[in-house]
Amino acid sequence: MKNYIIITLSSLILLGIVACNGENGITAKKAELESLKRELAEISTKIKTLEEEITLSGDSTKANEKSKIVGVSAVKFESFNKYIDVQGYVDGDENVTLSAKVPSTVTKVLVNAGDRVKVGQVLATLDGDIVKTQLKDLETNLKFVTELYNKQKALWDKGVGSEVQFLSAKNNKESLEQKLATVKENLDMYLIKSPINGTIDEVMLKAGQASVPGYPAFRVVNFSKLKVKADLAETYAAEVKSGNSVILQFPDIKKELKSTLRYSGRSINLLNRTFGIEADLPSSEDFIPNMVAVVKVVSYHKEKAIVVPINLVQDSEGKKVIFVADAVSKKAIKKEVTVGNIYNGKAEITSGLNEGDQIIIAGYQDLNDQESIKY
Repeated sequence: MKNYIIITLSSLILLGIVACNGENGITAKKAELESLKRELAEISTKIKTLEEEITLSGDSTKANEKSKIVGVSAVKFESFNKYIDVQGYVDGDENVTLSAKVPSTVTKVLVNAGDRVKVGQVLATLDGDIVKTQLKDLETNLKFVTELYNKQKALWDKGVGSEVQFLSAKNNKESLEQKLATVKENLDMYLIKSPINGTIDEVMLKAGQASVPGYPAFRVVNFSKLKVKADLAETYAAEVKSGNSVILQFPDIKKELKSTLRYSGRSINLLNRTFGIEADLPSSEDFIPNMVAVVKVVSYHKEKAIVVPINLVQDSEGKKVIFVADAVSKKAIKKEVTVGNIYNGKAEITSGLNEGDQIIIAGYQDLNDQESIKY
């Protein structure tokens, strides 16, 4: 019993000692943790201070660690054009559509599309039998009246017969001659003739078909005198003049050529607020009337200009700026610029940049002024 009491007391004492040691250990660890946190805060503050001091002092190692990689390109002078783009079409200086002068029936079509014709050449004939019959009757009567006149004149020359008889025979002859000339002119209206030298571009008539005045029958084009026509909005009236350079593009045949404006209209169409322009086109079988053409009119030209992609120009505090790489400090410099004309994604810089400047063309989006860079 005595031994049992001793063992129990010993166990209780041991448990008390262990408990005291456990509480003291946790407290110590907490104290140590707080101490380390204070040390970490002090070290972080010192690191930040040193980094700022190194950056301000221009330390190359630290600068290289934080430098941003960019792409650069040297500024150089180049030619700059601003164009006004508009869709036009090919036309001929001599491009005529012919129709019948009188209602009738087509008896013959004498040409085909593609045939070359001359001025006055008959392209088709119409049924003019009634006029032909009148013409024969008049010719017969004229022949008879002419014989009477000749006989009457011969007698008159010999002093035989009266003056009234002679003048009457003369008047009948001259009257029939005038009627005959008129009928011949009428008969000529039953012929469709070409008014120009050129090529048959289109035939709209067929033999046996009824002809109607004003209804298109033939199209004749002189391909040696072609042009491109287009209409421009009145907004451009002050920029576009006769003599302006143009580029003519023909997407269907994949051709492009340079020309000049031969004509620029000086009046505005009241219906669509446009004015017409025309450009010379060299003779070629590749070009046909009404072919689509893209007309690029040069409205502004500068032979020696500083030109940059428009996306390099950024807005900063109400100003236009471009980032330039400084070769000495290896930093991005924000330069204020003045933008002139803009065309097709390119901008003319009229001030703020000089030839040889290294403009930043890649990696400029998130740059800051005086930020360190590598390229």
